[in-house]
Amino acid sequence: MNSMIGKYKFFSLTKIALLLILVTSSFMVVSKTKDTDKTGILLVAFGSSYAETRATFKHIEEEVQIAFPDKEIRWAFTSKIIRKKLRKRGEKIDSPTEALAKMGEDGFKKVAVQSLHVIPGEEYENLKKTVDAFSGIPKGLEEVKLGDPLLYHHADIKHLTDALLHNLPKQIAAKDAVVFMGHGTRHFANVYYPAMQYYFWQRSSNFYLATVEGYPELSEVIKKLEENKSRKVWLLPFMTIAGDHARNDMAGEENDSWKSQLENKGYKVEAVLTGMADHKEVIQIWIEHLQRILLELKYK
Repeated sequence: MNSMIGKYKFFSLTKIALLLILVTSSFMVVSKTKDTDKTGILLVAFGSSYAETRATFKHIEEEVQIAFPDKEIRWAFTSKIIRKKLRKRGEKIDSPTEALAKMGEDGFKKVAVQSLHVIPGEEYENLKKTVDAFSGIPKGLEEVKLGDPLLYHHADIKHLTDALLHNLPKQIAAKDAVVFMGHGTRHFANVYYPAMQYYFWQRSSNFYLATVEGYPELSEVIKKLEENKSRKVWLLPFMTIAGDHARNDMAGEENDSWKSQLENKGYKVEAVLTGMADHKEVIQIWIEHLQRILLELKYK
């Protein structure tokens, strides 16, 4: 009898031990899987040293976090000049290279890098080279994907047109002219600006887009304004944030600012210092691009 009780206790203890081993092993497998699949988001913008733009960057991050609540979000600026200015003020923000290197050291295995640039120009191409270089580094990041900029697909142009026109200031009258200021570039991606102008004109002949460093130019818009007999002009940034170009080249008091040039032509001018990323519908376009690459990373 005592022998049978002893055997029963032995088998019971053995089962408990095996159960503990299985539970511990399962926990270790799950933990290892989570660590292996650790995926983060890196938001990359050109950057700005203007304190007023911080609210816009914060708005972007908040919307992205709402869309992807389980993902850690980090930032990087592509502009070396901006990063240097911020460092002098005691503000440290990484370059894309620095940010990705840190994420690798911090245990991330996959990173979704979302470009916050407007067009796939030179800044975007340089970012793409950095992203490609970081994918598959031994004992580092297993895979890094880059999300498309604001304008990339045909649908992006249509969606951005809808978003911008939906968020125009309510005070704009039907006879007023609206002129968006884009950055412009010598890069072939400048073609997105004339494409946007085409879509604006499908909605109204009083909507225009000109660029600081590309095509179309302000001089061409002024000719159109004269033809349409508009007397009041609204200036808005066709840029992620209302930074240096918007505050100085567009709305500044200098003689060569767009505001001054138009006032000298006899127009009444209202400048609106609101970046495109201040509008939730615009951020949604970037979020859709980010969603696409996160799915690719998940099922890779």
